[in-house]
Amino acid sequence: MAAPQDVHVRICNQEIVKFDLEVKALIQDIRDCSGPLSALTELNTKVKEKFQQLRHRIQEVENHKKQMLSNQASWRKANLTCKIAIDNLEKAELLQGGDLLRQRKTTKESLAQTSSTITESLMGISRMMAQQVQQSEEAMQSLVTSSRTILDANEEFKSMSGTIQLGRKLITKYNRRELTDKLLIFLALALFLATVLYIVKKRLFPFL
Repeated sequence: MAAPQDVHVRICNQEIVKFDLEVKALIQDIRDCSGPLSALTELNTKVKEKFQQLRHRIQEVENHKKQMLSNQASWRKANLTCKIAIDNLEKAELLQGGDLLRQRKTTKESLAQTSSTITESLMGISRMMAQQVQQSEEAMQSLVTSSRTILDANEEFKSMSGTIQLGRKLITKYNRRELTDKLLIFLALALFLATVLYIVKKRLFPFL
């Protein structure tokens, strides 16, 4: 049966992978975003929230790394204590001999077996924590890559927004120019008609 600590570490790693995938999906949404700026702001806010959740989970894994280092230190101390106890027993056996020697030998073998069991258990914990640390480092690298990607996407969108604004200004300017041209044509046509009417009037009604 897995220890609660191991289960917690696995859950943290699963959530790290989940948040990383969600960040990548939001980055793709930013790439596909065509505006307005409020939509981009909302997407960026969601990405920041996911980054905070990622940092929190990675920090938890880092805490387990510290615990692993503490376990390794305890492991070394336990081995040292056990070896000292074995050496003391051997010295006592050399002094007392006989039946006491056989009794102490049995005790020494028991202690050695216990020490071996403890050592194997701690080595297993050490390997497991080393794997967790490696996974957290990979998650951190993915986080750094995602951060760079979103910064690049943000810069691209800013450039695109500038182009859209320029196009909008050109369209507005064109519409104003078109209105001015229509007005000039209307005035020219009115002047032409007035001239024609004046000529017709002079020829048909010269006395007026």
